[in-house]
Amino acid sequence: MTVITPANLLRVSGLTGLLIAWTWLAHETSAGEGASDLAIAVASAPIVAVVVLLLWRVDPRQRWLSATGGLAATLVLAWQWQALRHNVALLYYLQHAGTNLALGLLFGRSLIGQGEPLVTRFARLAHHGVVSDAQLRYTRQVTIAWTAFFGVTASLSTALFLFASPTVWSIFANLLTMPLLGLMFAGEYLVRHRVLPPADRTRIADTIRGYREAVRQPGSLANDR
Repeated sequence: MTVITPANLLRVSGLTGLLIAWTWLAHETSAGEGASDLAIAVASAPIVAVVVLLLWRVDPRQRWLSATGGLAATLVLAWQWQALRHNVALLYYLQHAGTNLALGLLFGRSLIGQGEPLVTRFARLAHHGVVSDAQLRYTRQVTIAWTAFFGVTASLSTALFLFASPTVWSIFANLLTMPLLGLMFAGEYLVRHRVLPPADRTRIADTIRGYREAVRQPGSLANDR
């Protein structure tokens, strides 16, 4: 059972505030209304964070590896800073579309061959290794749905970047992506309660716990079966 403490609430509030602030800054700068240096800094921060997290996932005990990777990514960005000043919009696009494409490939790859669908893996960890036949069918369908969601998001991002104004693209990429993601989670939660019997339903807290356990296991998200 997940216990809500003041420290947890403070942490969630802080992260939510940081996310909202970054989202608004990303919109303002990618739409061409902010300073160029600020735009590059806002667009580059998630790239450096992803490099650090991916290297940390290789071996959490080797913290120097993630620190070195983060420093290397920062140095590369600093080296290319002047070039990036003339391609800020492209940097934002690559960040947004690339992230969604990578997530789509992560979910979709788990559907190929004899591997276990990613959402099934989360459910198995959330239910202590026991998954019913109904859960197996449902979690596979949910994995397909998330694959499609990320693929459609990356496609829309590309189409708007190429054919719409920077402001329209930025509204979609920076202001609408998170609400759409929340709607996807909420819709899946409602469908889950309609199609699965009570014993097979996974609570939100258990889903989060299953995801955390999957992330902690080396290679668990790489489908290395």
